[in-house]
Amino acid sequence: MVRTSILAGSLTLALIASAAYMPAQSASQQQAIPDAPKPQANLPVDGITPGIGTTPTDAGFSTQSTSSDDQAPPSSLPPTTQSPQDVGPKPDLPAAGQGPQYVLHVRTNFVEVPFTVKDNKGSLVPGLTWRDVRVYENGLRQQLALFTTDPFPLSVALVIDQSMTYDNMTKVNNALEALQGAFAPYDEVAVFTYNNGPRMQTAFTGAQSARLTAVLDRSKSTGREPMYYDQGGPLSQNINLNGGALAHIDPNTNSTHGRSMSGIQNVPRDPHTLNDAILAAATELAKAPKGRRRIIYVISDGREYGSQASVKEVIKFLQTNKIAVYGTLVGDSSLPVIGFLNHMHLPLSMRDNVLPVYTTATGGNLDGEFRQRGIEQSFAKIAEEARTQYTVGYYTHEPFIDGKYRTIEVKVMRPNLTVIAKKGYYPTAGDAAPDITRTH
Repeated sequence: MVRTSILAGSLTLALIASAAYMPAQSASQQQAIPDAPKPQANLPVDGITPGIGTTPTDAGFSTQSTSSDDQAPPSSLPPTTQSPQDVGPKPDLPAAGQGPQYVLHVRTNFVEVPFTVKDNKGSLVPGLTWRDVRVYENGLRQQLALFTTDPFPLSVALVIDQSMTYDNMTKVNNALEALQGAFAPYDEVAVFTYNNGPRMQTAFTGAQSARLTAVLDRSKSTGREPMYYDQGGPLSQNINLNGGALAHIDPNTNSTHGRSMSGIQNVPRDPHTLNDAILAAATELAKAPKGRRRIIYVISDGREYGSQASVKEVIKFLQTNKIAVYGTLVGDSSLPVIGFLNHMHLPLSMRDNVLPVYTTATGGNLDGEFRQRGIEQSFAKIAEEARTQYTVGYYTHEPFIDGKYRTIEVKVMRPNLTVIAKKGYYPTAGDAAPDITRTH
């Protein structure tokens, strides 16, 4: 018992001595170690796998994790606060493995057809509707996309024949003063004359302008004297040189003005370059802007000889550029009987009246007047007819880029009516009206 008490007392003294020494040493060690940072609130510190991270969700950050290394990437993003106007429309998304492809759809197949309807007395017929009209292209009926009776402003290229005889030219000169009254203030007129070749007197100017008045007055001409060939004159006989087999006609005294196989003397022909004049007017008229009716108005006796351009070439240009030819026919060709005989054209001879060929092919019209009063009235009649036409439009199924001629026929489903419209057209790239549609 005594030994136990002594051992216990020794241990107690040792512990007291150790307690007195340790506090000083522990205090010095704690001063050398810095304090750890305080933990932040609301951080996903639990369940995070290195290399994977967290997946943002609509409610915040997810606390779920996975131990797999091939986890799919996140498929959604946090909601945005931008409005649909700021974001813009959804972009085109091409299919996998295909790049974006953009297709531009262009309407190049719209055809516009003006036409006039008259009754059996030659009067204009109003009041038709789109249900009364049928349009055929190359024999196939077309679905109408446009029908209107609204008047169009006119762009008129006036062509005055100065190669007529002096009596007919006098009638035309006196009637020109009434020409401006046939047009409206919003119309425009260019003036061309022709004798031995065309000449532009003025470019397009206002129909009621003082400039047009001065140009019309300047375009008056005396005309030509009628040519008569006197077969009994001093040069009515040819002079043969070197008689016998070597005989030939002296060109200085050639009364035939060219050899004739039958020996009939050929009367020399004066030039009447109507084709060239219409082509020159059409070239200027083709520059007129869209939305205007393009008209060539010819005042002539219809004779044609000596032009460099052929009728076929000029008609193709007219049909390509949507130009209609109207005319006031003067002189002998305006008489009914002579006008009918002029349609029977003999080969290799002068065309006494070529105007009906132009008006029929382009959808225009011709008014024959022999007296000055009738010529003055024809101006207003032709202008009214050109202004108050019906207009239909359709989308053809034929490609415009082929440039082939297409026939057109306009029919009205009412009896005893005559339809005046162009016989066909040539498509052009200028008729393209873009309708932009982008797809992928």
